Amino acid sequence: MSPIEQQIEGIVDSILLDYQNRRDIDRLDPFQHPDKSVVIDMIDKLLRIVYPGFYRDRSYRIYNAKHNLSMLIEDVMYNLNKQIAVVLRSMTQEPDPQGKAQELSLAFFRAIPQVRAVAQTDVEAFYEGDPAAFSTDEIIFCYPGLFAVTVYRLAHVLYQLKVPVLPRIMTEHAHSVTGIDINPGAAIGKYFFIDHGTGIVIGETTVIGDHVKLYQGVTLGALTTRGGQTLRGKKRHPTIEDNVTIYAGASILGGGTVIGRDSVIGSNVFITHSIPPCTTVSIKSQELQFKPRNCSGNCASCEKPDPFWEGQT
Repeated sequence: MSPIEQQIEGIVDSILLDYQNRRDIDRLDPFQHPDKSVVIDMIDKLLRIVYPGFYRDRSYRIYNAKHNLSMLIEDVMYNLNKQIAVVLRSMTQEPDPQGKAQELSLAFFRAIPQVRAVAQTDVEAFYEGDPAAFSTDEIIFCYPGLFAVTVYRLAHVLYQLKVPVLPRIMTEHAHSVTGIDINPGAAIGKYFFIDHGTGIVIGETTVIGDHVKLYQGVTLGALTTRGGQTLRGKKRHPTIEDNVTIYAGASILGGGTVIGRDSVIGSNVFITHSIPPCTTVSIKSQELQFKPRNCSGNCASCEKPDPFWEGQT
């Protein structure tokens, strides 16, 4: 054995020995934890179920819509049942994880028509709220905000069914793809519109009413997390009532904070207390400062060329 091989073998031995410390990060059995790649694949197939005709699976050669849908549902149900059983077995005291997983999978699929009904209202809100949209087809095909909201709505069903981990895997996948972070525990009403979307954060105990519009960079967060796990289960995030518009960069924090219906929250405001209905909140116009600058070359707006460039070839 060469010297480098001896060193590598020693490193391998030391890392394997380190695994025996039984810390939270030491898990040597991957089959006792959910498979993220399988969950992400389920998201893609669930989108084909929610929006039939907008997503195509090239591996299928069946053009009968009913048969195609049946194959999709059976595929997703099989994998969902398997993943739920894994998380129940490893993270709960459920005596019959396989039987419970089957029950939860069936309950999830029974909720799909309701999810689709609410998704239709979201599509309508996106179309009515964005004059740049030429059609609802464009929104379903292209808009990351709708993708994130739809994944959230599917994950929220699993969250309500008290399925561990899987809902969070789903919404964090949407977060990684779109930059929109919606906790699956948030309660969001119908006709929800996210415009542009990047940087939006919606916390677990947030409550959002109907016909609410958010712009990029909005945070609906907790006022403090210093209490850590002692805050679990408590209302930490704000309530946004019906017909509220929140513009880019606004931060609204705190479980006791309520934004009253029909209010408008301007860009970059920081709110930690309740706002009454029919209120516009904005920052008073900031003073702008104007200073002359040297142009990098001959400028059509200046009478003379920049001295820096005089004599340059």
